[in-house]
Amino acid sequence: MEKNEILVMYGSRPEEMAYRVAEEAALAELIGDRAKRIGLKPNLVVARPADEGATTHSGIARGLIRYLQENGFRNIAIIEGSWAGSRTTEAFPRCGYTALASEFSSGDKRVELIDTQTDTHHSHDCRGMRIEICDSALAVDFMINLPVMKGHCQTLITCALKNNKGVIPNSEKRRFHTIGLHKPIAHLNTVVKNNFILVDGICGDPDFEEGGNPVAANRVFAARDPVLCDTWAAAQMGYAVQDIPYIGFAEELGVGSASLGRAIVREITAPKNAASFAAKPSGKARRLAAYIDENNACSACYAALVFALSRLGEKELGRLPGRICVGQGFAGKAGKTGAGNCTAAFGASVRGCPPSGAAILDFLRRLCRAGEAPGGTLPIGR
Repeated sequence: MEKNEILVMYGSRPEEMAYRVAEEAALAELIGDRAKRIGLKPNLVVARPADEGATTHSGIARGLIRYLQENGFRNIAIIEGSWAGSRTTEAFPRCGYTALASEFSSGDKRVELIDTQTDTHHSHDCRGMRIEICDSALAVDFMINLPVMKGHCQTLITCALKNNKGVIPNSEKRRFHTIGLHKPIAHLNTVVKNNFILVDGICGDPDFEEGGNPVAANRVFAARDPVLCDTWAAAQMGYAVQDIPYIGFAEELGVGSASLGRAIVREITAPKNAASFAAKPSGKARRLAAYIDENNACSACYAALVFALSRLGEKELGRLPGRICVGQGFAGKAGKTGAGNCTAAFGASVRGCPPSGAAILDFLRRLCRAGEAPGGTLPIGR
């Protein structure tokens, strides 16, 4: 498989699809030495099953592991860290990876689970930006990135480039939000490995990183260039490169090419019904952003607020007492209404780091019933 190729396969059986794509890409030949340590980096941002649109189907990892072991590779690690608001130790079993690692570990064959939330890490120069990166991610010889093609409430999409946030510690994930997500994501990818990318496009949520509104696209696609991969994914979701700044930044840093004109897209199978595989964002996240005053918010907190707002009816939204503040930029400051511990000094806020969508929803509905900014009269959520 060449660097400018994108292999696409449609279907509804992730394991068989992953195995077939690996064969078509001649993955074993790309890796070479069978003694190499192979890393698999799925997206397990939250402990939710893949059919809800947020996480990588374990069947994709299963198909790849089966292919790798049949081709003589014995040293495999599944490396991931959930977002700061969730625990990888919960995501691994819930998403099927604990059972997967056990099934394929026997004799001299080993599939190791590594939680980067508890991994050691060191600072690296990522083309002019110092970033803490977990040691396990850089210790592998060949990294296979397994992102989900889905929407994101702050960066619009997440795919290969952003998926690598899972190989930095939680403290660094929070720092990314304080300095803006796009540039650090691009710089991170100058050091972390993207040797092969197999994207789960089975049923990603086109609006939210944590899922809940899956859209069945029933496809996977492979690439070797993460910039090209994300450029193509963005186009499938109705976005241009300029809509997703980290793609352009990564290209400027030499991570890859955003030139779709030079890409060779090869379909291994064709969709049965092209219309049924369309996965375009509904625009809900953009519309609801009008009700939010965001300042360096972490994804978990922001997404929880968007989720809660999406549950309100139009009349309820109209009764909100102004925009809801969220983000680290509000820490220690006074204000009217906020969500998350960073707005604890506000007149009314719902606590949590992050607060659950359900807690925010209850808080917002009480605000709507009050009909005006409650000041200190509304009980603060705990």
